[in-house]
Amino acid sequence: MQALVVTGGDCPSYEVIRRLSERADLIIAADSGLEACLSAGIEPDFVVGDFDSVQQKSLAQIPKDKILHFPEDKEYTDTELAIELAHNHGAYDIALAGGGAGRLDHLLAVRALFERKNPIQEWHTAQESAFFLPSGHGLRFSAVASLVVSVFPLSKGAKGMHSTGLKWPLDGLKWNSGHFGVSNKSVAPEVEIDAGQEPVIVILPLGTEVNLFGNG
Repeated sequence: MQALVVTGGDCPSYEVIRRLSERADLIIAADSGLEACLSAGIEPDFVVGDFDSVQQKSLAQIPKDKILHFPEDKEYTDTELAIELAHNHGAYDIALAGGGAGRLDHLLAVRALFERKNPIQEWHTAQESAFFLPSGHGLRFSAVASLVVSVFPLSKGAKGMHSTGLKWPLDGLKWNSGHFGVSNKSVAPEVEIDAGQEPVIVILPLGTEVNLFGNG
């Protein structure tokens, strides 16, 4: 089951949000993510948060049984609450839209969601998309020349990676936690990246259409 969580902050275009919503079985707005949903012509299945940054006239457009109101003094962010709600409804393939730019602590909080037992699978901001690749999985995409591609390991580092179509191949590299590959470039019409023995995050320009695959 696929879910789309739309949160506040630097969001992708409304066209991108609509496209993401078309493949989602469940759509949840986290606080001011409701504004982005409504502007994209989408009524979410649920709206969650403390609603400290959403317009009341926007909330008034949502049926009350779809609104989950939490106190401002809470242990979890609005985005975390939305993701937990998605999990509770059986969704474990979760795409997050929004949450870019703004406060550094918020950016690091979203980055940490990729480290969890049930990580988010995608993160789309106004300019870029991040894709989570579990160990033994990969992605491929069509690329124009010199498309910027960045790869980050998680806390266990990375090894056994494989790539085709990149200026600087990933094959044979072993990264400890804290290492990464920023601003690699495509040199072929199709690029393929395999995570190897540990999960990695691949960051691409927003709008890049990817195909995910598993190696067993």
